[in-house]
Parts: sequence; structure tokens; C-alpha cells
Amino acid sequence: MNSKSLFSYETLVHASSGAAGGVTAMSVFFPLDTIRSRLQVEDSRKAKSTLAAIKELIEEEGIFSLYRGLQPVLISLCCSNFVYFYTFHGLRRLVQSNQVGHSALGDLGVASIAGVINVFLTTPLWVANSRLKMQGAKISNEDRKRLGKHPEYEGLIDALIKISKMEGISSLWSSMVPSLMLVINPAIQFSVYEALKRELPKLLGKNTLNAVEFFLLGAIAKSVATVLTYPLQIVQQKLRYGSQELKKLATIQIFAHIIRTSGARGLYKGLEPKLLQTALTAALMFLCYEKIAAFVFHIMGIRRTSLRKSH
Repeated sequence: MNSKSLFSYETLVHASSGAAGGVTAMSVFFPLDTIRSRLQVEDSRKAKSTLAAIKELIEEEGIFSLYRGLQPVLISLCCSNFVYFYTFHGLRRLVQSNQVGHSALGDLGVASIAGVINVFLTTPLWVANSRLKMQGAKISNEDRKRLGKHPEYEGLIDALIKISKMEGISSLWSSMVPSLMLVINPAIQFSVYEALKRELPKLLGKNTLNAVEFFLLGAIAKSVATVLTYPLQIVQQKLRYGSQELKKLATIQIFAHIIRTSGARGLYKGLEPKLLQTALTAALMFLCYEKIAAFVFHIMGIRRTSLRKSH
């Protein structure tokens, strides 16, 4: 493969399909992401079942609270998935050779590099999203004193501008360290998914997988990645929307603070809705991604064939 592979139509199709799949999946399962965020940030909100937490939030703030901040999340996710899928598949083509092909270890390395690039480019979007999602939330006085008062944000761009002006531009990358550590999450997810996608057809004795099988592979891959990296996600969320005192602490100090105040179980607070949300979202995302990409490649193949025949 030559360097032009990074800028191929195939890579663009993968990136666009990944972005579309991610937006579709998040739109469907966004309430679960809202519950996960609230459980991670609000110390006074007791951990309970996902359905009970959803019911409680609807009673306290209304059903639309489940969709607070949906638009900026979809914009950010579209950008993030496009960057990640483009970088992953572009770099994957660059390192692939006819003799070696793809391997789980190779996919893990490429996915890690893609994750680092994605973190540097899109962390400010997710910091702003954490603020927007909590905006208007009827949090307890205890949590309000701990978290401090933030200005009203009119949207994603307004949040980025106000955060950088009032707290310094570096605050937009305040969760960079755990985010970089969390690069291993999508790296594990993608490497497990690609490995399963290579091996399952061999086990089943067929060449292609159906929609249900793609859905299950996506759910399994994300579940493995989420369970292994969840404590880091707790720390990441604390840095994005935590008290000023917490933001001054190093990552290891925040781990210690959580264990001291909430016990070891505090590192897994909100895991149930997070696992449910990420597994279902990833499963639907990969299903949509595979089907959209296959459809586009099919159309491209027909057009290429007709062009060759016309010549």
C-alpha cells in the first residue's frame, strides 16, 4: 500500500458510515447516556437500577431531561466517529501487506494511534458536552456547592468560547490524561470486534455475517472494553464536570478520593446503565456502519463495473 491509501474513497466510506452509525445509535439510546452521566457526577444520587434511575429523573425533571444536550452530543459524536474511523481504516490500509494481512495485535496498535489522534482533536467537544448535559439539571444543594456554578451556555460553540475565556483554554483539555489512558477502550473494542468478525464466519462455515451477528459482535466487543476501563471513565467525568478542587488533583489522586469517599464500589458507580448504553449503542453503531458501508461499496462496485464495460 502507498501513502495515497490514507486518502482513498474506501477510507472516506468507512469514516462516513461510522459517523452515520454512531449518530443513529446514540439518538436511540441517549437516555441511558444521560443516566450514566448523572450517576457519575452527582455524589448524592444513589446508585440504583437503570429503570429506577430513569423513572426518578423523569419525576424530578420531566421526560425531556433524558434528552438534555442531545444535539451537541450528536454533532460531537459525528465528528469524533468520522475522525476515528477515518484514521483507523486509513492507517490500517497503510500497514497492511499482502503477506501479513490483518492481525489482532496490529489492529490494537492502529486503533490506539487512531484513538490518540481522536482525543487530541475532539476532547474540547466532549468537555463542552459534559457541561451542556448538566445544564438545567435540578441537582442537590450538596452537589451544587461541590461542583460550583457554571454560566449558561447557548450551545456547543458558546460553551467552548465561555469555558476557554473564563477558565483558560487549557481547561478544554482538562480530562486529557484519563482520555489518553482511555484510548485503550476503543482500541480493545475495535480489535476484539475485528477479530470476532474474522473468526466467526470460519466457525459458522460461511462467508458473510447477518445483521443479528454484527449486532452481537458489537455488543460483546464494547462490553469487554467498558468493563476493563470503567474506573478511568469515572475519573474522566469528574475532571470534565467536577469541583475545582478535584480538577487540581492528579488522576491517581482522584482515584484515591473516590475510594476514600465512596469505597471501591465508587469506581463502578453507574456501570449498569453505562454497560447497557455502550453495549447497545456500539452494537447498533456497528450494525448501521456495516450495512451502510456495504451498501455504498456495492453501489461503487456497480458503477465501476459499468464504467469498465463502457470502455
